Amino acid sequence: MTPRANLDITIRGRKVALGERTLIMGVLNVTPDSFSDGGRYLDPARAIAQGLQLAGQGADWIDVGGESTRPGAQPVSAVEELRRVLPVIRGLRRKLPDIPISIDTTKAEVAEQACEAGADIVNDVSGLRFDAGLADVARRRGTPLILMHLRGRPATMQRGPFARDIWLTISRELDRSIRRALAAGVPRSQLILDPGLGFGKARRQNYEILSALDRLRHFRLPILLGASRKSFVQAIVAGEEPERMPRAGAHYWPMGAAARRISGRDVRSKSDLATGDAAAVTVAILGGAHVVRVHEPAAILPAVRVADAVLAALP
Repeated sequence: MTPRANLDITIRGRKVALGERTLIMGVLNVTPDSFSDGGRYLDPARAIAQGLQLAGQGADWIDVGGESTRPGAQPVSAVEELRRVLPVIRGLRRKLPDIPISIDTTKAEVAEQACEAGADIVNDVSGLRFDAGLADVARRRGTPLILMHLRGRPATMQRGPFARDIWLTISRELDRSIRRALAAGVPRSQLILDPGLGFGKARRQNYEILSALDRLRHFRLPILLGASRKSFVQAIVAGEEPERMPRAGAHYWPMGAAARRISGRDVRSKSDLATGDAAAVTVAILGGAHVVRVHEPAAILPAVRVADAVLAALP
């Protein structure tokens, strides 16, 4: 284990330190088909209330997304995406003037209008593969730009075939994303990398990423990681093997309040799965993650604090 790099980014003209402690990005899905909440926050008033709750639970940033990127998800138009996210971003900006808001989108048009409405960070799960214009928005607006690694597209990404060497693939493709951003004029100091857990990876490959996250250190950029509620965590919590592939037609398991049976075992979403998420977050932080993206900050915060304490104790 090695100390985490201390890096700075700029949000709204102010320097933000990354590395002194782990920052928590709270997930706010404003979609009817999210795997994690099933459209619970599609109504703007409920979404804004959830955003306030995320902040109250300890979220440092709030990530608003209007297009599901779950396995099998179909794309939506920019018009529909904007209809979903703009009222929420405006409402959160009024009520949470000091909390940075991230727009989770792969469309430059959506990012532009979201930033106009009050978003401070652009989060692109495609790493500029779907719309290179996102980099220009980030440059002009002066926002941080999160570049995630994604193989394929959400509609088909979990059908395979998967990369033979996942780390070679991630390194090469993130390097391409970085070069695209720099060519568009985005300062390197404004880039954040996300290896894209669950996005076009076999189950075991997600654990390979977690086990060697420090391989991303050579980029000398902040690392964001999101494992929250993803099926590769759910499966292991349910007692499945890391090598096993999801059964046909079941690339993910939607969350629910009631117990469900997976592979013949009872799994409680409010306890067992939260514990699994906390374990993944702890490993990520000890591997060098600066920001963790989660659905329930309150459930994860104790693990974050313990992991930060371990890093602080390193020589």
